[in-house]
Amino acid sequence: MKINVTDREGVNHCIDAIEGWRLMEVIRDHGLETPALGLKAECGGALACATCHVYVDEDWVDQIPEPSDEEIDMLDEAFAVDEEFSRLSCQIILTQDMDGLSVTLTPGSEP
Repeated sequence: MKINVTDREGVNHCIDAIEGWRLMEVIRDHGLETPALGLKAECGGALACATCHVYVDEDWVDQIPEPSDEEIDMLDEAFAVDEEFSRLSCQIILTQDMDGLSVTLTPGSEP
């Protein structure tokens, strides 16, 4: 499966993703080879920071599971939150239905 990640400079990257992985893991791992996709992801997916904050593309917002109350609370720690499009990428578990998912990296999530 593929996901589309727009980096902080506005460049789109179509990257391979694995069903069952967290979106954060996929972006972070690709960031090791493509620095523009660097993602801090400080807590490693434990929902204890907001350094994997992304904006979900408008076309995808209603196609992914709703954020939990805990995720919404943690987004208070993120920079430049958009109430409609902000998500913590560690809380999005990729499914085959998300093939083609599009997100944008946010300020404050740089490694």
